[in-house]
Order: sequence, then C-alpha cells, then structure tokens
Amino acid sequence: MSSPTPFNRPALTEALDAWKQLLAARGFATELRWIFEENLCFEKSRVPQGGSGFHLGFQTKFTPPPEDALDIAFDHFCEADKRIVLYRLGESAGKSICVLLSDPWFENKGEADGFLRRDEWRVSFHPGQKDEIEEIADLGRWLRRVKHGRAFHDLDFSMTLAAIDEIKIHGRVLMPYERFASTMLNRLRRFLGQPA
Repeated sequence: MSSPTPFNRPALTEALDAWKQLLAARGFATELRWIFEENLCFEKSRVPQGGSGFHLGFQTKFTPPPEDALDIAFDHFCEADKRIVLYRLGESAGKSICVLLSDPWFENKGEADGFLRRDEWRVSFHPGQKDEIEEIADLGRWLRRVKHGRAFHDLDFSMTLAAIDEIKIHGRVLMPYERFASTMLNRLRRFLGQPA
C-alpha cells in the first residue's frame, strides 16, 4: 500500500483566486454565488435531459446561506485529509453558481470526469459547461423537490446549512445521536412550557 501524496491546503482566498482564474480562462462568470445542500433543487424533468429524468435548479429565498457559510465549510473540510472540490453548477444572473464538496469519492476523478486536479493542495476544480441554472422562487416547487429516488450525484457531498449551524453553535458537527437528543430535549421543554 502506497503512502498518500503530501499536500498543503491553500488559504480560502488563494483557492478562490485560482478558481476565478480558471473560470475566466473558460469565459465563465467570475462573480461567485455559493450554495449548500438545502439550496439544491432536483425536480423531475418533463423532458429527460441527457436521460437522467431530473432538472437541477437552486434557491436561496427559503434557506439563505449565512455570509460566513463558505468560510466555515472550507475550514471544516480542511480539517480532514479528503479532497475538496470547487464545483460550478452553471450561471444565473451573471454569476457562477458554485458548491463546495469534499469526500474520498473525488480522489480518483480527473479530467475525463470534468475535474481539474491540484494534488499539491488536494483540491479539484469542476468548472462545468456554459449552462444556465434556474433560480427557483416558487415555494411549492421547492417543497416538491426530489429528495430520494434519484441517481447518486457528486452534489450529494455538499455541506449542509444545518451542519454550518451546528459548527457555529457547538464548534463541531453533531453526531446523529446528539442531534436526536437535542430534538427530544427541545420537545420536552416545549411540553413543559419552558423555552426551547
């Protein structure tokens, strides 16, 4: 078994500068809008696109990311030795819509898969195509979005806004049993007439 290649994570500003240079070289918008899992909106497509049967949009009206969400997600992902991916979904209103991802799933992905690797950082870039991505402002569409029953996707490795909140409140992402216990305590407090 070979030892992993040594790497040195960049500062977020350095990674973003490299990302913007790559996007500019491809003729894509360099003004960035970062979204998270709760902002993604997979919908069943009336006309299957590329055979997937799903249409991808996004929304920030109902679950807006906090201003420091990208910093928190990047710092959290940097704590692990897993590959970080700056992933562009498309363009909307003159901005590149981007998602920060991280998982060992991306370790073997290269140019043939649309990923440009910076192994000295253990970071990859996925600039995507010159596609428009729809911003969804209709609450009904967002509530009916597909959460289950679709093919596995790279975007399934995005950070959640719930995890961002946990990091801000507790200094770390909670374990599932801790999340359950917190929910039950809050319900008990409400039952007893105490503030949650």
